[in-house]
Amino acid sequence: MRAISKKLWRDLWQMRGQALAISLVISSGVAIFVMSLSTPDSLYLTRLNYYQEYRFADLFAELKRAPDILEGRIRDIPGVEQVETRVVAMVKIDLPDFADPVIGKLVSLPDQGEPLMNRLYLRRGRLIAPGKNNEVVISEAFADLHKLSPGDPLTAIINGKRQTLTIVGIALSPEYIYQLAPGATVPDFKRFAILWMARTPLESAYDMQGAFNDVVLRLVHGADQNAVITRLDQLLARYGGRGAYARKDQISHHFLSEELRQLRTLATAFPIIFFTVAAFLLNIVISRIIALQREEIATLKAFGYSNLAVGLHYIQLVLIIVAFGVAAGLLCGAWLGHGLSKIYIDLYRFPFLHYVVRPEVIVSATLVSVAVAVLGTVYAIRRAALMPPAQAMRPEPPAVYRITLLERLGLQRWFSQPTRMIIRNIERRPLKSALSMLGIAAAGGVMMVGNFQSDAIDYMVDVQFNHSQREDIALSFTEPTSTRALYSLRSLPGVEYVEGARTVPVRIRFENRSYRTVIFGSEADSRLSRVLDAELQPVELPDEGVVINDYLARVLGVRPGDQVILEILEGTRPVRPIVVAAVAEQYLGMAAYMQRRTLNRLMSEGDAISGAYLAIDSNYQKRIYAELRDMPRVVGT
Repeated sequence: MRAISKKLWRDLWQMRGQALAISLVISSGVAIFVMSLSTPDSLYLTRLNYYQEYRFADLFAELKRAPDILEGRIRDIPGVEQVETRVVAMVKIDLPDFADPVIGKLVSLPDQGEPLMNRLYLRRGRLIAPGKNNEVVISEAFADLHKLSPGDPLTAIINGKRQTLTIVGIALSPEYIYQLAPGATVPDFKRFAILWMARTPLESAYDMQGAFNDVVLRLVHGADQNAVITRLDQLLARYGGRGAYARKDQISHHFLSEELRQLRTLATAFPIIFFTVAAFLLNIVISRIIALQREEIATLKAFGYSNLAVGLHYIQLVLIIVAFGVAAGLLCGAWLGHGLSKIYIDLYRFPFLHYVVRPEVIVSATLVSVAVAVLGTVYAIRRAALMPPAQAMRPEPPAVYRITLLERLGLQRWFSQPTRMIIRNIERRPLKSALSMLGIAAAGGVMMVGNFQSDAIDYMVDVQFNHSQREDIALSFTEPTSTRALYSLRSLPGVEYVEGARTVPVRIRFENRSYRTVIFGSEADSRLSRVLDAELQPVELPDEGVVINDYLARVLGVRPGDQVILEILEGTRPVRPIVVAAVAEQYLGMAAYMQRRTLNRLMSEGDAISGAYLAIDSNYQKRIYAELRDMPRVVGT
């Protein structure tokens, strides 16, 4: 072994504590980098395989009621490969040991065989047997939380009639990976279930024989989705169609895609902090080593080692430290990524996991680590390599004296001697001072990274549910109804305050962009459901115009004063131009807001509401829930 190589390993051993600390910082950055990229990669792959194997639909449409004969006309639309019509309804579920209101979405299955699209992955039990009218399959998340198993009875209120059903299977569906109740912003597996039932009994319960109110489509490869949606909307318009939408706008797929997009953000934001700290530490350590080894550098050059050899010696020292950090980070990142992927698999109820770490991720993590380490030490190493032997034999000369800015301004008398020394050193070594400040800032960032997510979530929850949505109960009706329904709600014991609300599905267009969302119609002086600005102050809903949240405004590219086109996807489906009156700051959802009466006029309807917000006395909560459960027009709370 060459003498310079022995020196390399001897130096590493002597600085083993510092080297280990730097390696751990690098490994932390690499681990987060690998975890943050491998997790969404794995979930994308898992989702893709799940969608393909269980035939997730490409287009979705809801409507009031259409005859089955329309299915053939839908199938004839150019670009359509498969069509499947369904009957879908919201029902109430009565659980004997659970007092809170529970709602379910009842989806029809073919009387014989499996559905063409959105097939079920059975966790336990079986599918519905032919001719069995009281059998249902339920979603796994709901079943697990309520400890339901195949063979258990389940009481549901279907179209106002109480029925006892038998659970025969526990299943998952690609359509409901993110199981969100209508109007909800977060999943609630305890109070919302998906149920699958044979089509014939479901048709009978809702007088839908020979008809359907939901349709899903698969398209041929390369088909024009927008053209198919336009033609499908034209066919369904006379049957109460609520606007067809593509997979990208399907609520479960959309929320999951947003979650994966945010995960990728971690791969750029968090590792940068750790790599910055590592570069700072390497710069400090290598600069200190070179300062202490000036005589050794002179000796090496005196024995014939070139500037390049001396520079490579210190670069190798850096690369060995980086190599240990990268190796540990790759292993730790793969382990963390697999663990995080399993958490998401359990959260979103995927039936399986295909975990993968792409070679590009490994190469990128390695190259970034090496680049950061070299950039952090190149200045110090270059000085060592270019230092003449005679100069290296002498101690480092003191810095050239010059008066500081403080002294030029005549302010030195206001500062103590130690303070003047600190200011003098900062001004004489601006690069070193800047790197030190950057390193300290990055170290502070490391401390914040571990805590800001939980704090941010707590803050968002507080703003959303204590400042914006201040109701105790939000309920919806089976159909839009008169505001006279509020009188019966006000008469319930324990109800302190009631507000009506109107919610309408809508497609908002601006220039060449559009987005499918909902408009929430609230009272002008609403106390329970408020739209807030960045200072958490209520935004006044205008007599004319619409208020949209900031994220939706960015997606559409609109600002206050711009005119957008509202395509109402309910009732007579009017299309109206309207001015964006204001943009509100919100952390959840992408919605629009209007005064309820303005929305009623836009819909050309009377004083109608589709839901209500209640403030209640908590002592009466169970009694109120029981009363609401017995109201046939109330479908969800």
